[in-house]
Order: sequence, then C-alpha cells, then structure tokens
Amino acid sequence: MAPLAGGPSQPLEQYRDYLRLLARLHLDPRLRVKLDPSDVVQETLLKAHANRAQFKGHSHAEMAAWLRKILATTLAQALRRFSRQQRDLAREQSLEAAVEESSARLESWLADERSAPDARIQREEELLRLAEALAQLPEDQRTALEMRHLQGYAVAAIAEQLGRSEASVTGLLRRGLKKLRELMAEEP
Repeated sequence: MAPLAGGPSQPLEQYRDYLRLLARLHLDPRLRVKLDPSDVVQETLLKAHANRAQFKGHSHAEMAAWLRKILATTLAQALRRFSRQQRDLAREQSLEAAVEESSARLESWLADERSAPDARIQREEELLRLAEALAQLPEDQRTALEMRHLQGYAVAAIAEQLGRSEASVTGLLRRGLKKLRELMAEEP
C-alpha cells in the first residue's frame, strides 16, 4: 500500500473532495434542506483532526477507510440530531456499509484489468484525483455521473429523479465523462 507522504502529519484537507462526494451520495434527502454535504465533511475533518492520534495506519487507503468510518458516524449523528430519533446501531452500520460500497464503486470505476501492486498504488492516488475532478464538473453533470456510476441507477431512473428526458441525461453523462477524462488527463 502507498505510504502517506508526510507521515502522520499529512494534511487531511486532501480528502475533502473525496469525503464530500461520499457525503452527497449518502446524506439523507430529508436533511438536504437543513444540512449541506460540505458541513458534514467539515465536521468529519474536525473530528479526524481532534482524534488524529487514534489513526494507526500508514497508507492512503487506510487513511481513507478511517475517514469513511468517521464520515458514516457523522452522517448518522446528523440524522439523529435533525430527526430527533434515538441512536440506531443497525442504521449506523448500514450507513457505514453504504459508504464503503460507494467507495468500492468509485475504486472499481478507476480499476484496470491489472491488479499489480503498481496499479493498485496508482488507483489509490487517482481516487483522490477523481473526487477532485468530479467536484469541478457542473452540478447536473456531476449528479448524473454519480447516480449512474456510483449508485448504479439506470438512465431512465436518473431522468425521473432529475426531471429530465432520457436523451438529456444521456447528454449530461456523455459531456460529464468527456470533461472528467480531460480533467483526469491533466498533470496533478
């Protein structure tokens, strides 16, 4: 696994777009009017910073996994806080599993047929770059790509959710992928 450049003092900020992507995918729709995914990510990063000594890993993958766990807990706490529900361990575990599944879909989107160690290390680095590139897309393109490739929605379901025609959604996906490829091709 790729070691963290800078060791344990590596800034958490580089994970912001990655966490925001996951937060957008898993923030309960009922909370979207009260809470922005960026606020959830900020709270997640503050918790991670405050508890940095608890992180025992040495790679980007381990750091990302630790941050995903904190994000899932933060999302569950936000749901409880805004819906005034009691703590539900099953829901928290389900949310954590859903965040992990989205992360796995994101990684598989980048995956190459080769699984050599060099390819795996490169994917770990590209995972953060992909999240940054997605954050740069227009919102409608980003949403369509996330729904299609990270949540597994069919084009018809995306069209229904976004209140657009299937042809329009196909265009969003095509333009979004084209721009995403351009952004990913740029040197970091």
